[in-house]
Amino acid sequence: MKVGYARTSTVDQLAGLEAQLRDLDAAGCEKVFSEQVSSVGKRERLDAALDFIREGDVLTVTRVDRLARSTQHLLQIVDLLNTKGAHLHVLNMNLNTSDATGKLMLTVIGAVGAWEREMMLERQREGIRKAVEAKKYKGRKPTARAKADEINTLRQQGVGPTEIAKRLGIGRASVYRILSRGVD
Repeated sequence: MKVGYARTSTVDQLAGLEAQLRDLDAAGCEKVFSEQVSSVGKRERLDAALDFIREGDVLTVTRVDRLARSTQHLLQIVDLLNTKGAHLHVLNMNLNTSDATGKLMLTVIGAVGAWEREMMLERQREGIRKAVEAKKYKGRKPTARAKADEINTLRQQGVGPTEIAKRLGIGRASVYRILSRGVD
């Protein structure tokens, strides 16, 4: 059986998810698991797909980065599939782990992807360092401080810190920090 897995990082990426589902359907996937969650978050549908797969099945994804968060994670998934007697098929590369060449190519591609990500993060850190030195880096806007007046007003009305945090969509620690300073 062909089992598909589709993932986007956020719920805003609906078109990307729909494209993956369309491609998995066209590839003949009989059962598809999909979710909209960051690769570093808990991916319950991926776990369900891996649990569902049986001997002879093929887990199909549109791209490697939709499946694994690192080369190590990718190899763990492939190893799990191997222990179950199943394989991985990556559509955009027509890569299949049912043979030695497919396994080699998947490992190389996973390593290149991890290297690419590290290079991007390195460039990002360098850019931030330069912006800090040039006094142009401001960081993220402090959301709780911007709501200090609302926090103090709600507190004066007898609303508790936990409820204030819920109503304003900020962390409870931020509410306590603002309240401890008085009017900010």
